[in-house]
Amino acid sequence: MDAALIPPGVQRCSFKKFMVWIGFVLLLLLWGLYGTALCLIKGLNQTHMNNYYGFALWIFLDLGVIALGAGAFFTGFLRYIVGIDKLKNIINIAVIIGWCCYGGALLILAIDVGQPLRAWHIFWYPNVHSMLTEVSFCITCYFTVLCVEYLPIILENPQLDKNRFIHILSHNFHEYMFIFAALGTFLSFFHQGSLGGTFGVLFTRPFAYRTGFFVWPWTFFLFILSAIASGPALTLLITWFMQKVTGRKLVSYDVLELMGKIAGTLLFIYMIFKLIDTWYWIEHVLPSKGMTLADCYKGWFGSYGYWLLVAELGVFGVIPALILVCPALRKREFWLILGALMDCTGIALNRFVMVLQSSAVPTYPFDKWPSYMPSWQEWATFGMVLGITLLVISLSYRYLPLFPQEKELNRN
Repeated sequence: MDAALIPPGVQRCSFKKFMVWIGFVLLLLLWGLYGTALCLIKGLNQTHMNNYYGFALWIFLDLGVIALGAGAFFTGFLRYIVGIDKLKNIINIAVIIGWCCYGGALLILAIDVGQPLRAWHIFWYPNVHSMLTEVSFCITCYFTVLCVEYLPIILENPQLDKNRFIHILSHNFHEYMFIFAALGTFLSFFHQGSLGGTFGVLFTRPFAYRTGFFVWPWTFFLFILSAIASGPALTLLITWFMQKVTGRKLVSYDVLELMGKIAGTLLFIYMIFKLIDTWYWIEHVLPSKGMTLADCYKGWFGSYGYWLLVAELGVFGVIPALILVCPALRKREFWLILGALMDCTGIALNRFVMVLQSSAVPTYPFDKWPSYMPSWQEWATFGMVLGITLLVISLSYRYLPLFPQEKELNRN
């Protein structure tokens, strides 16, 4: 039965090996479900959130996976709207990664609400003055779009595809996918920007506060740029990792190189604006609030030290941007993967400082730098999201035709 579900013309490991792998994934998932159950049953006292850290680890992870999941909408935009045909060989896995990232973000948000049974209040009693309301609407709508984009991939399973109605339905979905790609791009641009704008308008938090264009702080645009710079890099990394784990060529190297070029170009543009924004923040925004750069960092080393600024902008910002925009380096696998990994790390670091360091910087003379250590329940909920992601990608790779080039590349 298992063999009949595997797409024809491809090779997969034995069902026994596959179930051993799924067993490890389920253990991770069960650990995550246990931590999640404690948070839902006993409440948010299971976390280490406090008056200083009202966002804590969850929102950092939420912002991180949403940014890294941007490869779905931006790859879809480039494939269906711009018309880069070569991306058809990687668009399926980009959609699945995006589905996992956004689905995981929604799960974490449902737990973070504290009373998930009232989560529907966001939609029925919206705070029309809050950017987080717009974010909630857009993320939910875009996840629905991702479900629609994922559906035709599922329908291409060899057993399902034998049904004439399903075959025609799947074909028609692909014919009109450009509509969903355009809708997903529209929704994603707004919620990515609003996530950044939420921090940029915190005028009592000078570390995050920014001036901007009309009603939009600069963080609105920086979050969009950083997301579309890191999303393709994560898709590249996961595809490459899948090739190494399975021992099969799934996409040609020129497709991976193209994804690296896209990520690198966007990261280069993002870093230009990010450096300008940082300079303006240091020279104008902070003095206008009666603060200096030294007030926003706790020395050079340790928690919240200057090393975070150097790491985010230099080590994991400028360096990967230069690596990925250089054609000679992109053609070498080591540098391509290193650049993509550093790209994702830098964007994740940006979300870390925006969420946690913004809350930690003292805003009153008598305040101290508060420390924060996530509880194991917070890590467990992220483990649940990771477990779901591994499970979905594993099942999709085994039973769905994700990579159009796989048969040709492994013909010998």
